Amino acid sequence: MLRRSDFGEADRLLTLYTPKLGKIRAIAKGVRKPTSRKSGHVELFTHSQLLIARGRSLDIVTQAETVHAFRPLREDLLRTTYTYYAAELLDLFVEEGVENRPLFDLLLAMLGWLGDASDLDLTTRFFELRLLSLLGYRPQLFQCVACRRQIEPVSNFFSAADGGILCANCGENHRGAQEITLNALKVLRFLQTRDYDTCCRLRLSRPLHRELETVMYHYITYTLERDLKSVAFLKTVRRQRMGNR
Repeated sequence: MLRRSDFGEADRLLTLYTPKLGKIRAIAKGVRKPTSRKSGHVELFTHSQLLIARGRSLDIVTQAETVHAFRPLREDLLRTTYTYYAAELLDLFVEEGVENRPLFDLLLAMLGWLGDASDLDLTTRFFELRLLSLLGYRPQLFQCVACRRQIEPVSNFFSAADGGILCANCGENHRGAQEITLNALKVLRFLQTRDYDTCCRLRLSRPLHRELETVMYHYITYTLERDLKSVAFLKTVRRQRMGNR
């Protein structure tokens, strides 16, 4: 489940991502009542098997059974906030009723990764790049998007408007392009072309993490034409966690 909101006196409106129907919305009637048997099975970020009846305007959840609860995502606030971000990202990028089984599999894997990852930022960058690729927004990281030449091993530029890397010559006076270091580009390429088990072994400095986050968030918000609500809260929780160490 990606999102939920109260509906009426005791119901909830759920936004779900499914393997065959893509994103759908459905009403879970009575789940806010203390006696509801379905309430525990329709929690946020839970993988559940649902029986849904067609309604006139909204479908109705008639039965629910948890397949995987992903409890670590609700037991640690930092993991919770990263999961909110991943769910919001997918929710904003996809339209209702469009099947994308690989994207469903990626989301399911992400919920597992976020539950035990030691580097939540690295896991999130991997997820972002995979999601973008599956939805047709894969950034070009290996050749200049302007002159089509191979990128030299120096500091280059990233252009969200052009969908990828600009070489040092093309990017220097390009409006809206931001400089990207060689190390950041190498990491993005690695994340884009390797599997998760290989990528999660990387160990990155905090400044490199922040550079990667800045580049990816700029590209994502440019593509979506909007900010993500979860980001401000994520940064606040992360600062508090670092301050307590």
